Amino acid sequence: MKHSKLFMLAAVLACSTTSAEPVLVHNIKGYGFNADRELVSFSALAFDDASGKVLARGDKALLQQYATARKIDGAGKTMLPGLIDGHGHMLGLGEYLNQADLRGIGSEQATVAEVARFAATQPQAPWVIGRGWNQVLWDDKAFPGKSLLDEAVSDRPVWLVRIDAHAGWANSKALAAAGISKDTLDPPGGEIIRDANGNPTGVLIDNAMQLVQQQIPAPTSDDKIAALKLAFGHLLALGITSMHDAGVDTELADIYQEMADNNQLPLRLYAMLSAKDPQLPKWLAQGIVDDPKDYLDIRSVKIYGDGALGSRGAALLADYSDQPGQTGLLVTQPDALTQIMKLTMDAGFQANVHAIGDRANRLALDRFEQLATPEQRAAGRHRIEHAQIVAPKDIPRFKTLHVLPSMQAVHATSDKNMAGDRLGVARLRGAYAWRSFIDQGSIIVGGSDFPVELANPFHGLHASVTRQDQQNQPPGGWLPEQRLTLTEALRSFTVDAAYGAFQEDSMGTLSPGSWADFILVDQDIFTIDPSQLWQVAAEQTWVNGELRYQQAAQ
Repeated sequence: MKHSKLFMLAAVLACSTTSAEPVLVHNIKGYGFNADRELVSFSALAFDDASGKVLARGDKALLQQYATARKIDGAGKTMLPGLIDGHGHMLGLGEYLNQADLRGIGSEQATVAEVARFAATQPQAPWVIGRGWNQVLWDDKAFPGKSLLDEAVSDRPVWLVRIDAHAGWANSKALAAAGISKDTLDPPGGEIIRDANGNPTGVLIDNAMQLVQQQIPAPTSDDKIAALKLAFGHLLALGITSMHDAGVDTELADIYQEMADNNQLPLRLYAMLSAKDPQLPKWLAQGIVDDPKDYLDIRSVKIYGDGALGSRGAALLADYSDQPGQTGLLVTQPDALTQIMKLTMDAGFQANVHAIGDRANRLALDRFEQLATPEQRAAGRHRIEHAQIVAPKDIPRFKTLHVLPSMQAVHATSDKNMAGDRLGVARLRGAYAWRSFIDQGSIIVGGSDFPVELANPFHGLHASVTRQDQQNQPPGGWLPEQRLTLTEALRSFTVDAAYGAFQEDSMGTLSPGSWADFILVDQDIFTIDPSQLWQVAAEQTWVNGELRYQQAAQ
């Protein structure tokens, strides 16, 4: 698969030392942050081998101060705090790495050809599963249909999830397995796309996807653990030492807890419980999970507001410019949204609401204002996940209401060819508006939303600074007035992402007392041309003072 060719990966290392001693990494170009979130540089870093915490950072004088420490020559490499992805889907990533990879394919025909090729490699699989198709990249930009899939794979059900995970594409066998016919009603918060005669075309939007997905044989716990381990290794190789898992059900939370208890988590997890889980009230009643080692913290709930822009499921205040009469979908209806947000906040948990369209963002902001006092909002650090399309007059409310925008920079460069069509020019003023948020004093939690986007955090840094794709398009950047500085972008993937998880005192800065989570990369991000940021690669990844990944020798 294409993603496996991005890096020549060494095995993930789980090194642990038996002797407790200070360790000094010297001869480095180090970057971190101080207590005021200001960038600081250093050439040496000392950490405690027993606790896994930073002891000191500074210049070559540390060589004398820690004369008896075990020394590691950094060979002039650049050290950064371990990068934090503030919004991803760990199990989804692991599963994606084992599915048909349809990302970036330029036509329906070529996508179906790749599905057929993949299906031939898995003749015993009861279903053919894939992810990543995006009709916006195709010449006609139209949703696909089932006919080509039926021709390519006729012996088994096929289910292909769109790149944003808010639409799915099925062949006739999959539709039949789900009992979907001309007479099937659209479920609340979902849509069955139909042809002129009312027959299902094979594309299902948002909540309608469950009609097919509930028919797919469920993975076992062992399957999930294998997928998680694959994802862990993938993220460590990219320089990610912590991630916020956006939507964890009871079974996955239990797996995480068992892995944490057995010291089997090689990176840090901030798990958001899924608001869709029937057992959520039980979790809330048990109270937050605050791991003193920060390998597994559970104190937030992922709440689902609307769909996504590419599938026209994002809930808008006015019609889609390219589909009059369509305003998107509310995955959770307003009364239910109020109930689940209140339940979450009353339990002392952080409420993290998925909201992409301007209507969904306003609904969430209204409820934060109605359901909590200013003191409760400030203490809760509640978040809106994505905050992609916000009415300009609602942007200041994020700061006033102490709501954190959790945003994924790569969404802007992925959506730039489509967003104008969906929204029209006027609504782009509040689209992917990072600069507007930063200038008013909001803290942005950075991330990628993997596997919707590739997990590589340097792609996000590049997009934040340039507002361009990796072909340096468009010239000057898309909506360039919203770009960030590199320091601001790095903050969003380090200390500011940590702030969004109540962890800014323990990670994301490389300041004394924080965890020794750091990476050594192959280029100095502050001296190279910004257009090259997406090409930076991690050569070593350390978590808690332990080497967890080392790039294979070329």
